[in-house]
Amino acid sequence: MSSFLLAIQFLTILPLGEKKFSPEKLAWALIYFPIVGLFLGAILAGLNICLSSLGISALAVNIILVIALVILTRGIHLDGLADTTDAFLSGKGKEETLEIMRDPHIGVMGALSLISILILKIGLLSSVSAAVKPAALMLMCISGRWSAVLSIYLFPYARQEGKAKVFIEGMSLKIFIISAIIVIICAAIVLNIAGLVVLLIVSGCAYIIGRFICSKIEGVTGDTLGAVIELTEVITLLIICIGQGVVNG
Repeated sequence: MSSFLLAIQFLTILPLGEKKFSPEKLAWALIYFPIVGLFLGAILAGLNICLSSLGISALAVNIILVIALVILTRGIHLDGLADTTDAFLSGKGKEETLEIMRDPHIGVMGALSLISILILKIGLLSSVSAAVKPAALMLMCISGRWSAVLSIYLFPYARQEGKAKVFIEGMSLKIFIISAIIVIICAAIVLNIAGLVVLLIVSGCAYIIGRFICSKIEGVTGDTLGAVIELTEVITLLIICIGQGVVNG
């Protein structure tokens, strides 16, 4: 139970976990990442229903939903995306790239990445039908957190020290398998077979993104994990929109 609360504390704004915890407990928190994603998605789905019932326009609702997710997650994944974009587009070598990621100041490319990802989420949500939207919100959050677990399992840590190092050092096959079983169940509950198909495609995309990251800095960092979460959330919505168009077509 304490590892579950740690997962909520690490991934959301809710301070439910312990102030002091062992590296082992933190590593086991990875098991619950997909469940925390389901929790976040359920909040967004409930908010969507409430706001829509008040007669608020779909566009306004989608903007509020995207902002709500930023608040619920403290914007930590967006921060990782901005830092990763600034660093990777600098054209520097590994060590300089890692140093740029530590810079607390945001650059032009980082700012543009934030604007782009937020607009993409709003636009893609606007393309999802009302009937599928609650499931899309939940699957988006589930697959995003799962992509972080997948990256932590598959790729090494790029730094000597860092906040994400404890996750990678504590990751094991057992933790990965349990988390994989949980995410499969969550995806199937939310969108049946279609949810599993989306999850499979998103996992493949997360692997490709991870390989690209490793080609630049020989591993992953906390910032790149945040970037992977943000990108896979958008990819999830994109796949749902495409699949919805194929079915309706």
